[in-house]
Amino acid sequence: MKRYFPILDWAPRYGRASLEADLVAALIVTIMLIPQSLAYALLAGLPPEVGLYASIAPILAYTVFGTSRTLAVGPVAVASLMTAAAVGEIAARGTPEYLGAAIALAFLSGLMLLAMGLLRLGFIASFLSHPVISGFISASGILIAASQIKHLIGVPAGGKTLPEITTALVANIGQINLITVLIGAATTAFLFWARKGLKGVLQTWGLAPRLAGLMVRTAPVVAVFVTIALTWALGIDARGVHVVGDVPRGLPLPALPPLDLGLWAQIAVPALLISIVGYVETISVAQTLAAKRRQRIDPDQELVALGASNLASGISGGFPVTGGFARSVVNFDAGAETPAAGAFTAIGMALATLLLTPALYYLPQAVLAATIIVAVLSLVDLRAIPRTWGYSRGDALAMVATILVTLLEGVETGISAGVGLSILLHLWRSSRPHYAVLGQVPGTEHFRNIRRHRGIEAPGVLSLRFDESLWFPNARFLEDTIYGHVAADPSIRHVVLNCPAINFIDASALEALEAVNAQLKDAGVKLHLSEVKGPVMDHLVRSDLLTHLGGQVFLTQFDALAALAPETTRQTAAQPRCETLR
Repeated sequence: MKRYFPILDWAPRYGRASLEADLVAALIVTIMLIPQSLAYALLAGLPPEVGLYASIAPILAYTVFGTSRTLAVGPVAVASLMTAAAVGEIAARGTPEYLGAAIALAFLSGLMLLAMGLLRLGFIASFLSHPVISGFISASGILIAASQIKHLIGVPAGGKTLPEITTALVANIGQINLITVLIGAATTAFLFWARKGLKGVLQTWGLAPRLAGLMVRTAPVVAVFVTIALTWALGIDARGVHVVGDVPRGLPLPALPPLDLGLWAQIAVPALLISIVGYVETISVAQTLAAKRRQRIDPDQELVALGASNLASGISGGFPVTGGFARSVVNFDAGAETPAAGAFTAIGMALATLLLTPALYYLPQAVLAATIIVAVLSLVDLRAIPRTWGYSRGDALAMVATILVTLLEGVETGISAGVGLSILLHLWRSSRPHYAVLGQVPGTEHFRNIRRHRGIEAPGVLSLRFDESLWFPNARFLEDTIYGHVAADPSIRHVVLNCPAINFIDASALEALEAVNAQLKDAGVKLHLSEVKGPVMDHLVRSDLLTHLGGQVFLTQFDALAALAPETTRQTAAQPRCETLR
């Protein structure tokens, strides 16, 4: 039961100290989450109250099922953008169909995540390489920031790609509202300054560094209250400044999402993409924070927890949620001890939904847009491109391609391209694995790559080491490599395949080895194996390869060369040791 309900592990030990720490953390996160939830609902094209709904039930669900002590689940920028992109293909913004599709998207995403968790498919996150994820998040951050410019300057503009957004902004540039621009620019400047300079000011006033850092996180709330007061007092909503307007007071009644199979078929692929991207983001944040406290999380159970959170969001009228990096860090820094901090945050959000919504009427949309822009620009890391290029050009090209496709074609196409590029890059690397011709290091019984070390080859013996498991993408490469070396040196009479890096051999690679063995036999060359791992040998003994093997299977590479070229091997081992890297 503790495996599927982690709350049973920490709740019995819950004490007063944990309660005090969790309450303080919940207060800070709630203050931060109120403007964020409204802003991300706006980004998703949904009414502002939907952001509040998505910040209550999902958090409670994660409290029961989550294994991270400090992860804060709720609406996030990337998932909100992906929601808008997916639902915008189905219905027009502001319609009941649009809201119903967003709710169904959360519910279906929850079902997928729950199924993957129960099937223990946490490894699925590995299909998205870090450079691809980094590129996708950076491109999404740029798209999100660009999409909010219309709210900052008060013009109507749409679009799902960067060219579309830019074209729409240029076409409507004559409709700029100067008061909206002033509010948006001032709020953006204040929020950027708060991130960089407010902490220092607070510390000069005598606040402790930790408390000052937490106070910085409340800057968006200060901007919200100040602009609400100004809008109400000066009546600037009557001068063309778009405000949030009426926000229904009260909590949503639990209800199932639209059970329309046609709708579900349309959102199936976006739901899967949101699930995978959300899980990758969640697991990255959870593992990072858990490591700082020497705690551990269960990746498969995190799938269950995130699935339950999205199901709860769908049932309570919300949209897809995931673990948020900024909120989780604040929760961690504020001293949260257990997931109960999330439950207290949910209670705080419920109270805000019941009591504070009338005050949100005069909140300018430009303020929410500024909140989004400041938050997402921290996700953009284009400097990662040259760093990655210096280490791996293939990964850097995949990153650049993901960024360009996302910006030019949209988020769904971009993440699909990223997944495809990750898989293709893996297959390409696996199809051409690194291999080494081995030579004996003088004065030792060790064998190393002759291109990197001073190694002596025994005459008539070719020693090859493949640094990759053998499977269908590289089976042909294995054959061509062995045939190429044997054809280039007619004196070769023995080929020793050194296998310490081979963790498995699939059926295609087995057939390739059998073909190599037969071809070498016909050419008067024997194939030998050395240092075969136990699990690999367990499979080989059930095949015909060992029965028809032209040579032998040796425990070590030294044993193989001692049997096949004893004189050379003995003389090399007796030489003064002189191992040098080339």
